Formats: sequence, C-alpha cells, structure tokens
Amino acid sequence: MKALAIHGKEDIRWEDREVPTPGNGEVRLRVSYVGICGSDLHYYFHGANGEYTIREPLTPGHEISGVVDLDPSGRLAPGTPVTVHPARYGPAVPGLEEHPHLRSGGDYFGSAAANPHRQGGASELLIVEDHMIRVLPTSLPLERAALAEPLAVAIHAVSLAGDIGGKRVLVIGAGPIGLLVVAAAMHAGAAVVGASDVRPEPLDRARSLGASELALVGRDTIESESYDVVFECSGVGVALTQAVRAARRAGAIVQVGMLPDAEIGVNLAPLLAKELTIRGAFRFSTEIDDAVALLAESDALDPVISHVLAASDAVQAFELARDSSASAKVLLAL
Repeated sequence: MKALAIHGKEDIRWEDREVPTPGNGEVRLRVSYVGICGSDLHYYFHGANGEYTIREPLTPGHEISGVVDLDPSGRLAPGTPVTVHPARYGPAVPGLEEHPHLRSGGDYFGSAAANPHRQGGASELLIVEDHMIRVLPTSLPLERAALAEPLAVAIHAVSLAGDIGGKRVLVIGAGPIGLLVVAAAMHAGAAVVGASDVRPEPLDRARSLGASELALVGRDTIESESYDVVFECSGVGVALTQAVRAARRAGAIVQVGMLPDAEIGVNLAPLLAKELTIRGAFRFSTEIDDAVALLAESDALDPVISHVLAASDAVQAFELARDSSASAKVLLAL
C-alpha cells in the first residue's frame, strides 16, 4: 500500500508501506479522502507545528473519510462508510468529566507532539481503534464527510459562546475553519453573521455560507462595539485586538485560531470596561456526531471544499492549500 510521509521541511513522499493488520478492538479502513489542515501545512512547510518538531517521518491527516476494509470482530461489514474521531484521551481528571479533550496525555492523528509520533490518515489503509469510528448516514457522501472533523471544531467553538440565537456574530478570518464557524453560527440561530479577512476571495465564500456583513481588512472598518459575539479564527495577534474592539459590552470572544507560542502585542485595555469574556477553543469532545448529522442534512457546506487532488500530488495540494486566495478546504483523494 501507499502512504504520505513528511520527512522534514518541504519534504513529503508518497511511499510504499506494508499492509497493516488490525488487532483486538481495531478496524482497518480504506481511506477515501483526507483534508489538509493548518497543522499539516505547518509540518510540511516548516518541519514543525509550534513546539512540535518532526523527528521521524510523519503521515499527516486527521480529517478522514473512508470505508471499512476489515473488522475482525465482524461488527462492521466491509464497505461501511465511516469517518473517524481522531483523538485518544489521557487519564481521567476530576473536574474534566465533561471535557475529556482537555486532559493531558492524549494524542491526535497526524501529530508530532509525542515521540514516536501519532501517525495520521493520509494512507491507503489505516488502522483505527473501534471506538473512534463513526458510521455515516447513507445520505452523506464520503467527500463531504471529510469535513466532519473541522466542522466539529467549529460547532464546539460556537457552543462555547452560549446561546447565540438572535445575536450579531463576527467571524475574523474566513479560512476553512472560519467558514465552518460561519455555517455553525448560522445553524445555531445567529441573527447576523459578519466575516472579515485580508483577502476578498475568502469573503466571497463566507457570503455563500450566509455571512451578510463582510469586511476586507485594510479597506473596510468594523464599528466598535458592533457585535455580541466574536470568533477569532485567524490566529493573528492583531486580530484579537480587533475582536476586543468589535465586541459589545458584556459580550464574548472565542479564540479559535491557534495563536503563536510567543509573546504577542495585544491591546486588551477595553476588556475591563466592557467586562468581556474571552474563551479559548480547543478541538472538540463529542461534537463530531453533531457535525455528521449536520453534513447529512444538505449539501450547503459543499462550497467549503474547493479542490480535490490525488495524494500522489501532495506537493501541489499543499501549495494550493496555503493560498487562501486560490483555495478553501483542499482534500487529498487516496
């Protein structure tokens, strides 16, 4: 079989691997699609994602759809369409019973955080633990199902803001996660969803998903105190300053974009007088089930997928995925 492997900065290879055999409690999948995520881009273009450096060949990918190839237990028939919850959680911690994704000591597909690395899903055949599998409704195509993991991230982020029904919401950064936050906020009943970005093309995509107030950074001004809830999805420090400025008094900010592990200049002075709440958003818990249900309802989120390329064309796919003017979500077809 074949699998992708990142050996270092801008060194990705379509390699031969031995066919894996599932053990007790495991299932072998035949992977159909894998989405390219921001962490995958960092591993490929920089050889590291934040503090996590590639120390051995790493197969990327945690946004996965495919079919069952072999289930030794006989529970799942070959050809059953599935997606995967890519997390394994650490030991139970008092106070985090409802937040298993926040426990330390877990891992995630396609991550160099641990050594040896947790290999990801960009492989023709993939072994997963059976509890990670989510069987897909027949109405959900495998291509769209590859959005389940990032949509779960978006749904989780929106849930952290509480009830946003009837509220004005701003999404800063209209990349793939920002677009899915726009969709999740619309689904959660926001009265108005605005979006801002440094490029016009992502804003056009946000409009197609329901955003009605669009702001191009450097050209358009976002009024101070104009939104009840702000989702910062760009991961840029200056954007957090903008979020604090745009949020209304007693409003909420959810930090979704991954901020750099460094001292950054952010003006939080208005935070006090406004009594704002700022919350971080980290992955998700059970929201992948909500994501699967939402994706099965309609094809409304199909525009988030801009390109599908063969995994053997990974270099082209990664170059395309980092250009937000040219692409939204790029999928690798296995």
